[in-house]
Amino acid sequence: MITQDSITITTISRADPSAFLLVGRDFDGVDLVLLDADVAGLVQQELNGGLDDSGIAHLWARIADLDKIVPLINEEYCASYFTKLRTMAQVAAAPYIPAAT
Repeated sequence: MITQDSITITTISRADPSAFLLVGRDFDGVDLVLLDADVAGLVQQELNGGLDDSGIAHLWARIADLDKIVPLINEEYCASYFTKLRTMAQVAAAPYIPAAT
């Protein structure tokens, strides 16, 4: 069975086979595979019509996780990948930042 996790890891590993070293690893309690799959799914939901309140909250929580773990990753490719993932998540969350008054 093909899952979002297997697609994501397959994509990463094609670019850098050492990415398999991250399977099952976590940084500060954050599983990298699940983080990647969650952000990808949330961004896809945003692109397909928007997030509901629960999705917005989940996206902000995952951005907080990315902010926490990116500085902890010492593998250059993976740090770069998750930095780009954080940027993508921030762009998807931008419409949900309250306007300044």
